Amino acid sequence: MKGKIFLIVTILILGLVAWYISMGYFSSGKRAGTISKLSERGYIFKTYEGVLNEGGYSGETGTLTPRYWDFSAAEDSVITKLNEALSTGERVTLVYHEKFIKLPWNGDTKYFIVDVLFIPKLRQPEIERLPMPEMTQPEAATVPIDTII
Repeated sequence: MKGKIFLIVTILILGLVAWYISMGYFSSGKRAGTISKLSERGYIFKTYEGVLNEGGYSGETGTLTPRYWDFSAAEDSVITKLNEALSTGERVTLVYHEKFIKLPWNGDTKYFIVDVLFIPKLRQPEIERLPMPEMTQPEAATVPIDTII
């Protein structure tokens, strides 16, 4: 009897650990940039895979070098926002969870998007336009022709 209870408890603990590893997450964070790619992938487990262009400046070379970050998504509300960001080209902040390990039903990456925040466009300060002073052309001097010769 004690052997069956030990076996059931062991299987239960292993099942909970497996569930936590597949459904839980290691860390969470945010990344900002523009969406440059979004596609549905997978043979059996369909997920959306995308690429975020974070932009960037290389201090070593002194040039602008793009940094790309791969991510996965599955929720319909998130995919709708990602499609909108892709079609408009707006900058977004992606809120993500980093999974412990990459599993086939979680997508191609360990980074799973849980929300998309649109970054408000910066308004350019309006410059007060002062009226331009009227420019007048100087009048041509009239000199009689016989005085010139």
